[in-house]
Amino acid sequence: MKNEQAGLYIHIPFCLSKCVYCSFYSIKSVNLIPEYIAALKKEIKYYSNILSSFDSIYIGGGTPSLLSFGQIENIISTVNKYFDIDQKSEITMEVNPGDVSLEYFQAVRKSGINRLNIGVQSFDDKILKFLGRRHSSKEAIAAIEAARQAGFDNLGIDLIYGIHGLSIKSWKNTLQKAVSFSPEHISCYQLSLYDRTPLYKKYSLNGWDLPNENTELRLFLATAEELENAGYIHYEVSNFARKEKLKSQHNRKYWQHTPYLGLGPAAHSFLENKRWWNKAVVKTYLKEIADGKMPVENTETLSAEQLQLEALFLGLRTKAGIDLKRYKTRYGADLLADKKIIIDALIKNKLVELKSGFLRPTRAGMAIADSLALI
Repeated sequence: MKNEQAGLYIHIPFCLSKCVYCSFYSIKSVNLIPEYIAALKKEIKYYSNILSSFDSIYIGGGTPSLLSFGQIENIISTVNKYFDIDQKSEITMEVNPGDVSLEYFQAVRKSGINRLNIGVQSFDDKILKFLGRRHSSKEAIAAIEAARQAGFDNLGIDLIYGIHGLSIKSWKNTLQKAVSFSPEHISCYQLSLYDRTPLYKKYSLNGWDLPNENTELRLFLATAEELENAGYIHYEVSNFARKEKLKSQHNRKYWQHTPYLGLGPAAHSFLENKRWWNKAVVKTYLKEIADGKMPVENTETLSAEQLQLEALFLGLRTKAGIDLKRYKTRYGADLLADKKIIIDALIKNKLVELKSGFLRPTRAGMAIADSLALI
């Protein structure tokens, strides 16, 4: 797939405080940020001989908005120096509402950031406190308004549902509040509990459970209905966009087996049939780069069967579904012939549909997308 542009992910592994549910790698420190950026620039230079052309950049974390606009500009200019960045590239930065201001947004926009992903999670202060977020609902609203004032016309909001004590009615109120700001993109993630996180321990100590299957389904369908009624396209299990062109260009690379390069500790990369990932320790990352080595933890080569299964799993999470002709050409498998009995049963139960050469999940199918992939 040589004509496909790769995506670039840059991990900023720093936080002032750790959210109690978060399993992403980060450290509660900012002292190492200058040294980290210097190391990151070396990693960027190293990979310029392996992947050279990108049409999406995503700066995630951690908390990228802890970086000064000068530091963000330094990273973007280094990327432009060593890589060929398409002029129409989507360049996204995650921001925490408590860190930002109109002046900050104006500055990062000048550096080349053209899309923001704001980690709102909730407009309810009690829920924010429960999740260990360090911003208030008032700060979330102020961040959205400042982003608009700074001229950002591609704004994403992240929300979390399925939280203990959050009713379906309260969740609908959250969605309606989000829609009132007309963001171009809304991501709605069901709360997951990861071992060793403080929230996992809290749930265990209190004997709380995540929503059962029936409640999960009701929450999922309520989310889809609420946002589709507001004009959003439900294009992936957790993601909604106001228009086709506003779908996350970067995230779609993960779902379509397009090459992507991940820089920074714990970042993952994918090219052809290989996947590799960096060591998840900032100090190890710094030391290895200082020693002239790349801080790769491990590499795996995916078999044809593994690639097929991943493509099936990822494709059935999206409204676009699986292009059966492309799937057969790329992976050498005829899904309709190989899985005929199961697919016929799924069609009969209205979980998938076969249309114009695509196998697509219905709304009910998207609700159980992970199970669909087991076909």
